[in-house]
Amino acid sequence: MPLALWALTISAFAIGTTEFVIVGLIPTVATDLAVSLPSAGLLVSLYALGVAIGAPLLTAVTGRVPRKPLLIGLMALFTLGNLLAWLAPGYAPLIVARVLTGLAHGVFFSIGSTIATSLVPKEKAASAIAIMFAGLTVALVTGVPLGTVIGQHFGWRATFLAVSLLGLVALVASALLIPRDIRQGSPATLGQQLRVLAQPRLLLIYAITAVGYGGTFIPFTYLAPILEQVTGLPGHRIALVMLVYGVSVAVGNLWGGRLADRLGPVRALQWIFLLLSGVLGIMTFTATHPWLMIVTVMAWGAVAFGNVPGLQVYVVAQAERFTPQAVDVASGLNIAAFNLGIALAAWLGGLIVAGPGLTATPWTGALVVLLALALTCFSGWLDRRHPAAPECEMI
Repeated sequence: MPLALWALTISAFAIGTTEFVIVGLIPTVATDLAVSLPSAGLLVSLYALGVAIGAPLLTAVTGRVPRKPLLIGLMALFTLGNLLAWLAPGYAPLIVARVLTGLAHGVFFSIGSTIATSLVPKEKAASAIAIMFAGLTVALVTGVPLGTVIGQHFGWRATFLAVSLLGLVALVASALLIPRDIRQGSPATLGQQLRVLAQPRLLLIYAITAVGYGGTFIPFTYLAPILEQVTGLPGHRIALVMLVYGVSVAVGNLWGGRLADRLGPVRALQWIFLLLSGVLGIMTFTATHPWLMIVTVMAWGAVAFGNVPGLQVYVVAQAERFTPQAVDVASGLNIAAFNLGIALAAWLGGLIVAGPGLTATPWTGALVVLLALALTCFSGWLDRRHPAAPECEMI
């Protein structure tokens, strides 16, 4: 694989770290800025909203910009956003910094896959994309726990300074390693994106993505406060639990992809949503027991993101049928749906924390995931009614 591909992987690692590290820092940020836990949780929600907006809109606006300058500009914006978070004197400037960083995130992953595939022969395209997205997985396993440790020992601002340095490394790597003559396809217009959104079957998949992915983020956004206030773990143990969670996610991604290959996307999604709902329901009862909670978190990580491969495969398969001229657009909008789900889940989680409390977030997330299961079953039923659609079986 070319060295340029690793520049994309480093960028994905930095972006993944800044997206998820805030989860481990919410109690610290809330205390330091004298805001409530739900207000601190909005930092997750607003970042994801920036991604959801940035992915379709800014990708269309920058469609004719040469890829290498655009990539360098995105990493410069990412670095600037994290520097602003480091210097933020209060809550409002921190929100602005998070939204700016989210905008860079959205465009990066919209163009990153096409850049990655342009760097290798066609038969190695899938491997190239997998290597780039491995940066996200490695961020969950290493970047997030390390960022949490830095934030707990040196303050949350130090974490964002460290991430901005990662962004600078990614920027330099992109400037040195990414070739200037990257193949550039026709830019996706807003009109093409609107035509994709006019397809009911694709909208159904986007709803499954947002609801299914969002369900796990209702408790995940507040995992650190749950571990501290409900489970009773000391603050320095949270980074260790985040590490355990990240390793389980890495395993779960591989397992979810293989399950989707073997069973088909719909049936795989049904099993994963069923297991995820069950684990979140069990967490309601294990949250007060430290060792049982750690085991539950391990099981949670194994299924939390296992739905990602199936959802991406499913949306591409349906796009090839309903909007064959805009498959890339349909896939990019699914990334926006993931982040819209995160944004809504973090907001809903804040309402739950402010009302029933932290212990209500796991079982609420379980109910939301059951809704995603119901939508998946409905989509599978529609597939069977129309044989031209990809064959998908029900449980």
